[in-house]
Amino acid sequence: MRIVLDAMGSDDHPVPDVAGAVLAARAFADTTILLVGDEQRLKLELDKHQTAGLKIEIVHAPDTVSMDDKPSWVVKGKPNSSMHIGMKLVKDKHADGFVTAGNTGAALSIAMLSTLHRIRGVKRPALTAVFRLGTNTIILIDAGANADCKPEWLAQFAVMGHTYAQIVLNLPSPRVGILSNGEEEGKGTEMIRMATDIIRSVPLNFVGNVEPKQFLRGEVDVVVADGFVGNIMIKSMEAATRKMAETLRTELTSNVLSMLGAALSRPAFKRVQKQIDPAEVGGAPLLGVNGVVIIGHGSSNAKAIKNAIGQARNAAAADLVGSLTTNLERMLNAMPIMESE
Repeated sequence: MRIVLDAMGSDDHPVPDVAGAVLAARAFADTTILLVGDEQRLKLELDKHQTAGLKIEIVHAPDTVSMDDKPSWVVKGKPNSSMHIGMKLVKDKHADGFVTAGNTGAALSIAMLSTLHRIRGVKRPALTAVFRLGTNTIILIDAGANADCKPEWLAQFAVMGHTYAQIVLNLPSPRVGILSNGEEEGKGTEMIRMATDIIRSVPLNFVGNVEPKQFLRGEVDVVVADGFVGNIMIKSMEAATRKMAETLRTELTSNVLSMLGAALSRPAFKRVQKQIDPAEVGGAPLLGVNGVVIIGHGSSNAKAIKNAIGQARNAAAADLVGSLTTNLERMLNAMPIMESE
Protein backbone atom coordinates (compact mmCIF):
# COMPACT_ATOMS: atom_id res chain seq x y z
CA MET A 1 0.00 0.00 0.00
CA ARG A 2 1.33 3.43 -0.98
CA ILE A 3 -0.49 6.61 0.09
CA VAL A 4 0.44 10.08 -1.17
CA LEU A 5 0.31 13.03 1.22
CA ASP A 6 0.33 16.59 -0.07
CA ALA A 7 2.80 17.77 2.56
CA MET A 8 2.26 21.42 1.57
CA GLY A 9 -1.49 21.35 2.17
CA SER A 10 -2.30 22.43 5.72
CA ASP A 11 -2.34 26.00 6.97
CA ASP A 12 0.89 25.38 8.89
CA HIS A 13 2.57 23.13 6.33
CA PRO A 14 4.69 21.14 6.42
CA VAL A 15 4.83 20.78 10.23
CA PRO A 16 1.54 18.94 10.98
CA ASP A 17 1.64 17.20 7.61
CA VAL A 18 5.02 15.60 8.25
CA ALA A 19 4.19 14.82 11.89
CA GLY A 20 0.97 13.14 10.76
CA ALA A 21 2.84 11.13 8.13
CA VAL A 22 5.23 9.88 10.81
CA LEU A 23 2.30 8.86 13.03
CA ALA A 24 0.69 7.06 10.08
CA ALA A 25 3.90 5.25 9.15
CA ARG A 26 4.16 4.00 12.73
CA ALA A 27 0.50 2.95 12.88
CA PHE A 28 0.31 1.30 9.44
CA ALA A 29 3.47 -0.74 9.06
CA ASP A 30 2.38 -2.15 5.68
CA THR A 31 1.94 1.31 4.15
CA THR A 32 4.51 3.57 2.49
CA ILE A 33 3.80 7.30 2.86
CA LEU A 34 4.88 9.47 -0.08
CA LEU A 35 5.45 13.05 1.06
CA VAL A 36 5.03 15.42 -1.89
CA GLY A 37 6.33 18.96 -1.62
CA ASP A 38 9.47 21.08 -1.33
CA GLU A 39 12.16 18.42 -0.89
CA GLN A 40 14.53 20.57 1.18
CA ARG A 41 11.81 21.72 3.61
CA LEU A 42 10.46 18.20 3.98
CA LYS A 43 13.89 16.75 4.74
CA LEU A 44 14.50 19.40 7.40
CA GLU A 45 11.12 18.68 8.99
CA LEU A 46 11.57 14.90 8.86
CA ASP A 47 14.92 15.25 10.63
CA LYS A 48 13.01 16.42 13.71
CA HIS A 49 11.39 12.97 14.05
CA GLN A 50 12.58 9.46 14.74
CA THR A 51 12.02 7.82 11.36
CA ALA A 52 14.33 4.80 11.48
CA GLY A 53 12.54 1.82 9.96
CA LEU A 54 9.56 3.86 8.80
CA LYS A 55 8.34 3.67 5.20
CA ILE A 56 8.43 7.34 4.22
CA GLU A 57 9.59 8.69 0.88
CA ILE A 58 9.86 12.24 -0.46
CA VAL A 59 8.72 13.30 -3.93
CA HIS A 60 9.80 16.79 -4.92
CA ALA A 61 7.19 19.30 -6.07
CA PRO A 62 8.43 22.87 -6.66
CA ASP A 63 5.03 24.60 -6.44
CA THR A 64 2.41 24.89 -3.71
CA VAL A 65 -1.32 25.56 -4.04
CA SER A 66 -2.30 28.25 -1.55
CA MET A 67 -5.70 28.69 0.06
CA ASP A 68 -6.09 31.95 -1.91
CA ASP A 69 -5.45 30.41 -5.32
CA LYS A 70 -8.49 30.27 -7.58
CA PRO A 71 -9.33 26.66 -8.50
CA SER A 72 -10.00 27.55 -12.14
CA TRP A 73 -6.49 29.02 -12.47
CA VAL A 74 -4.62 26.36 -10.50
CA VAL A 75 -5.59 23.57 -12.92
CA LYS A 76 -3.32 24.96 -15.65
CA GLY A 77 -1.41 27.61 -13.73
CA LYS A 78 0.46 25.32 -11.33
CA PRO A 79 1.09 22.00 -13.10
CA ASN A 80 4.07 21.28 -10.83
CA SER A 81 2.20 21.77 -7.57
CA SER A 82 2.22 19.15 -4.85
CA MET A 83 -1.48 18.52 -5.58
CA HIS A 84 -0.91 17.88 -9.29
CA ILE A 85 2.13 15.69 -8.79
CA GLY A 86 0.52 13.79 -5.92
CA MET A 87 -2.68 12.99 -7.80
CA LYS A 88 -0.72 12.06 -10.91
CA LEU A 89 1.08 9.40 -8.86
CA VAL A 90 -2.35 7.89 -8.15
CA LYS A 91 -3.44 8.24 -11.78
CA ASP A 92 -0.29 6.49 -12.98
CA LYS A 93 -0.79 3.65 -10.45
CA HIS A 94 2.35 4.53 -8.50
CA ALA A 95 0.20 5.10 -5.40
CA ASP A 96 -3.14 3.88 -4.06
CA GLY A 97 -4.59 7.07 -2.60
CA PHE A 98 -4.08 10.82 -2.15
CA VAL A 99 -4.53 12.97 0.96
CA THR A 100 -4.44 16.75 1.27
CA ALA A 101 -5.41 19.37 3.83
CA GLY A 102 -5.14 22.06 1.18
CA ASN A 103 -7.48 24.18 -0.94
CA THR A 104 -10.67 22.11 -1.36
CA GLY A 105 -11.80 23.81 -4.57
CA ALA A 106 -8.38 23.38 -6.13
CA ALA A 107 -8.23 19.71 -5.14
CA LEU A 108 -11.66 19.13 -6.69
CA SER A 109 -10.74 20.94 -9.91
CA ILE A 110 -7.36 19.23 -10.30
CA ALA A 111 -8.86 15.80 -9.64
CA MET A 112 -11.82 16.28 -11.97
CA LEU A 113 -10.30 18.29 -14.82
CA SER A 114 -6.57 17.63 -14.85
CA THR A 115 -5.54 14.28 -13.40
CA LEU A 116 -7.97 11.61 -12.23
CA HIS A 117 -11.14 12.70 -14.03
CA ARG A 118 -14.64 11.45 -13.27
CA ILE A 119 -15.82 7.87 -13.10
CA ARG A 120 -17.80 7.08 -16.23
CA GLY A 121 -21.38 8.33 -15.89
CA VAL A 122 -20.75 10.58 -12.89
CA LYS A 123 -22.16 14.07 -13.39
CA ARG A 124 -20.41 15.71 -10.44
CA PRO A 125 -18.04 14.34 -7.79
CA ALA A 126 -19.10 15.00 -4.20
CA LEU A 127 -17.44 15.48 -0.82
CA THR A 128 -18.47 12.99 1.83
CA ALA A 129 -18.20 14.22 5.41
CA VAL A 130 -17.88 11.44 7.97
CA PHE A 131 -19.28 11.89 11.49
CA ARG A 132 -18.93 9.60 14.48
CA LEU A 133 -21.82 10.10 16.87
CA GLY A 134 -21.60 7.69 19.77
CA THR A 135 -21.46 4.20 18.29
CA ASN A 136 -22.79 5.37 14.91
CA THR A 137 -20.80 6.48 11.87
CA ILE A 138 -22.85 8.73 9.58
CA ILE A 139 -21.91 10.31 6.28
CA LEU A 140 -23.23 13.47 4.64
CA ILE A 141 -22.94 13.86 0.88
CA ASP A 142 -22.43 16.50 -0.58
CA ALA A 143 -20.50 18.48 2.02
CA GLY A 144 -19.62 21.43 -0.17
CA ALA A 145 -18.33 20.50 -3.62
CA ASN A 146 -21.51 21.44 -5.52
CA ALA A 147 -23.47 24.45 -4.30
CA ASP A 148 -26.00 24.31 -7.15
CA CYS A 149 -27.31 20.84 -7.90
CA LYS A 150 -29.81 19.05 -10.10
CA PRO A 151 -32.10 16.22 -8.92
CA GLU A 152 -30.13 13.67 -10.96
CA TRP A 153 -26.93 14.66 -9.19
CA LEU A 154 -28.50 14.14 -5.76
CA ALA A 155 -29.57 10.67 -6.90
CA GLN A 156 -25.99 9.89 -7.88
CA PHE A 157 -24.80 11.20 -4.51
CA ALA A 158 -27.18 8.70 -2.89
CA VAL A 159 -25.63 5.84 -4.88
CA MET A 160 -22.07 6.95 -4.08
CA GLY A 161 -22.82 7.48 -0.39
CA HIS A 162 -24.50 4.09 -0.19
CA THR A 163 -21.46 2.45 -1.78
CA TYR A 164 -18.99 4.17 0.55
CA ALA A 165 -21.00 3.20 3.62
CA GLN A 166 -21.32 -0.38 2.41
CA ILE A 167 -17.73 -0.93 1.24
CA VAL A 168 -15.65 1.17 3.64
CA LEU A 169 -17.89 1.39 6.72
CA ASN A 170 -19.00 -2.27 6.37
CA LEU A 171 -22.73 -1.53 6.61
CA PRO A 172 -24.58 -4.30 4.70
CA SER A 173 -27.71 -2.22 4.01
CA PRO A 174 -27.04 1.45 4.85
CA ARG A 175 -30.10 3.60 5.44
CA VAL A 176 -30.14 6.49 2.96
CA GLY A 177 -32.14 9.67 3.55
CA ILE A 178 -32.39 13.07 1.90
CA LEU A 179 -32.06 16.20 4.03
CA SER A 180 -35.23 18.27 4.07
CA ASN A 181 -37.23 20.72 6.18
CA GLY A 182 -39.62 17.99 7.25
CA GLU A 183 -39.66 14.22 7.41
CA GLU A 184 -43.11 13.95 5.86
CA GLU A 185 -43.29 12.86 2.22
CA GLY A 186 -43.74 15.80 -0.10
CA LYS A 187 -41.79 18.26 2.06
CA GLY A 188 -38.81 20.14 0.67
CA THR A 189 -37.99 22.07 -2.48
CA GLU A 190 -38.96 20.95 -5.95
CA MET A 191 -35.41 19.67 -6.44
CA ILE A 192 -35.65 17.50 -3.31
CA ARG A 193 -39.03 16.10 -4.35
CA MET A 194 -37.76 15.28 -7.84
CA ALA A 195 -34.57 13.73 -6.45
CA THR A 196 -36.65 11.62 -4.07
CA ASP A 197 -38.64 10.17 -6.96
CA ILE A 198 -35.43 9.23 -8.78
CA ILE A 199 -33.79 7.69 -5.71
CA ARG A 200 -36.87 5.54 -5.08
CA SER A 201 -36.30 3.91 -8.48
CA VAL A 202 -32.90 2.62 -7.34
CA PRO A 203 -32.48 -0.53 -5.21
CA LEU A 204 -31.29 1.27 -2.07
CA ASN A 205 -32.52 1.19 1.52
CA PHE A 206 -34.05 4.65 1.07
CA VAL A 207 -35.89 5.99 4.14
CA GLY A 208 -37.10 9.24 2.55
CA ASN A 209 -36.87 12.73 4.01
CA VAL A 210 -34.83 13.27 7.16
CA GLU A 211 -34.29 16.28 9.40
CA PRO A 212 -31.12 17.07 11.37
CA LYS A 213 -32.64 15.37 14.42
CA GLN A 214 -32.65 11.99 12.65
CA PHE A 215 -29.06 12.63 11.63
CA LEU A 216 -27.97 13.35 15.22
CA ARG A 217 -29.94 10.40 16.61
CA GLY A 218 -28.20 7.99 14.26
CA GLU A 219 -31.46 6.95 12.60
CA VAL A 220 -29.87 7.16 9.14
CA ASP A 221 -26.45 6.16 7.79
CA VAL A 222 -26.21 8.30 4.65
CA VAL A 223 -27.68 11.81 4.36
CA VAL A 224 -27.94 13.32 0.88
CA ALA A 225 -27.90 17.10 0.37
CA ASP A 226 -26.75 19.64 -2.16
CA GLY A 227 -23.35 21.10 -1.35
CA PHE A 228 -24.75 24.46 -0.27
CA VAL A 229 -27.10 23.06 2.36
CA GLY A 230 -24.70 20.28 3.38
CA ASN A 231 -21.85 22.71 3.97
CA ILE A 232 -24.05 25.04 6.02
CA MET A 233 -25.21 22.10 8.13
CA ILE A 234 -21.64 21.04 8.86
CA LYS A 235 -20.54 24.56 9.74
CA SER A 236 -23.61 25.05 11.94
CA MET A 237 -22.84 21.85 13.83
CA GLU A 238 -19.20 22.88 14.28
CA ALA A 239 -20.19 26.36 15.50
CA ALA A 240 -22.82 24.98 17.89
CA THR A 241 -20.31 22.48 19.29
CA ARG A 242 -17.70 25.20 19.87
CA LYS A 243 -20.26 27.50 21.50
CA MET A 244 -21.47 24.72 23.78
CA ALA A 245 -17.89 23.93 24.80
CA GLU A 246 -17.18 27.60 25.54
CA THR A 247 -20.38 27.92 27.60
CA LEU A 248 -19.58 24.78 29.59
CA ARG A 249 -16.02 25.96 30.21
CA THR A 250 -17.28 29.33 31.47
CA GLU A 251 -19.92 27.84 33.75
CA LEU A 252 -17.69 25.07 35.11
CA THR A 253 -15.03 27.57 36.18
CA SER A 254 -17.43 30.14 37.62
CA ASN A 255 -17.00 29.07 41.26
CA VAL A 256 -15.22 26.53 43.46
CA LEU A 257 -18.13 24.09 43.61
CA SER A 258 -18.47 24.09 39.80
CA MET A 259 -14.74 23.57 39.43
CA LEU A 260 -14.89 20.57 41.77
CA GLY A 261 -17.73 19.07 39.74
CA ALA A 262 -15.80 19.70 36.53
CA ALA A 263 -12.76 17.90 37.94
CA LEU A 264 -14.86 14.87 38.83
CA SER A 265 -16.48 14.89 35.37
CA ARG A 266 -13.24 15.31 33.41
CA PRO A 267 -13.06 11.67 32.17
CA ALA A 268 -16.60 11.94 30.79
CA PHE A 269 -15.81 15.26 29.11
CA LYS A 270 -12.74 13.72 27.48
CA ARG A 271 -14.82 10.86 26.08
CA VAL A 272 -17.34 13.32 24.65
CA GLN A 273 -14.56 15.46 23.21
CA LYS A 274 -13.09 12.44 21.44
CA GLN A 275 -16.46 11.63 19.88
CA ILE A 276 -16.90 15.11 18.38
CA ASP A 277 -13.25 15.86 17.55
CA PRO A 278 -12.94 16.21 13.72
CA ALA A 279 -9.33 15.03 13.97
CA GLU A 280 -10.61 11.56 14.90
CA VAL A 281 -12.04 11.28 11.36
CA GLY A 282 -9.35 13.14 9.47
CA GLY A 283 -10.97 14.23 6.22
CA ALA A 284 -13.73 14.03 3.64
CA PRO A 285 -13.57 11.44 0.85
CA LEU A 286 -14.08 12.91 -2.63
CA LEU A 287 -16.32 10.41 -4.39
CA GLY A 288 -16.88 10.16 -8.12
CA VAL A 289 -13.30 10.53 -9.41
CA ASN A 290 -11.04 7.75 -10.65
CA GLY A 291 -8.90 7.52 -7.56
CA VAL A 292 -9.04 7.62 -3.77
CA VAL A 293 -8.89 11.26 -2.62
CA ILE A 294 -9.29 12.43 0.99
CA ILE A 295 -9.53 16.17 1.70
CA GLY A 296 -8.87 17.42 5.23
CA HIS A 297 -9.39 20.80 6.86
CA GLY A 298 -6.69 23.42 6.52
CA SER A 299 -6.35 23.53 10.30
CA SER A 300 -5.65 19.77 10.48
CA ASN A 301 -3.22 18.69 13.18
CA ALA A 302 -0.95 15.65 13.11
CA LYS A 303 -3.69 13.35 14.41
CA ALA A 304 -6.08 14.50 11.68
CA ILE A 305 -3.46 13.93 8.97
CA LYS A 306 -2.70 10.46 10.33
CA ASN A 307 -6.39 9.52 10.38
CA ALA A 308 -6.95 10.93 6.88
CA ILE A 309 -4.14 8.68 5.65
CA GLY A 310 -5.88 5.82 7.44
CA GLN A 311 -9.10 6.65 5.58
CA ALA A 312 -7.31 6.61 2.24
CA ARG A 313 -5.67 3.31 3.14
CA ASN A 314 -9.00 1.70 4.07
CA ALA A 315 -10.73 2.98 0.93
CA ALA A 316 -7.95 1.72 -1.32
CA ALA A 317 -7.86 -1.67 0.41
CA ALA A 318 -11.61 -2.02 -0.11
CA ASP A 319 -11.30 -1.10 -3.82
CA LEU A 320 -13.72 1.78 -3.34
CA VAL A 321 -13.29 3.13 -6.87
CA GLY A 322 -13.94 -0.27 -8.43
CA SER A 323 -17.06 -0.73 -6.30
CA LEU A 324 -18.29 2.77 -7.13
CA THR A 325 -17.82 2.12 -10.84
CA THR A 326 -19.71 -1.18 -10.70
CA ASN A 327 -22.54 0.07 -8.47
CA LEU A 328 -23.03 3.28 -10.42
CA GLU A 329 -23.30 1.41 -13.69
CA ARG A 330 -25.72 -1.14 -12.25
CA MET A 331 -27.85 1.26 -10.24
CA LEU A 332 -27.93 4.09 -12.76
CA ASN A 333 -29.40 1.69 -15.31
CA ALA A 334 -32.42 1.48 -13.01
CA MET A 335 -32.86 5.26 -12.89
CA PRO A 336 -35.05 7.27 -15.26
CA ILE A 337 -33.21 8.67 -18.28
CA MET A 338 -31.04 11.60 -17.18
CA GLU A 339 -30.33 14.85 -18.94
CA SER A 340 -27.19 15.12 -21.04
CA GLU A 341 -24.15 16.85 -19.59
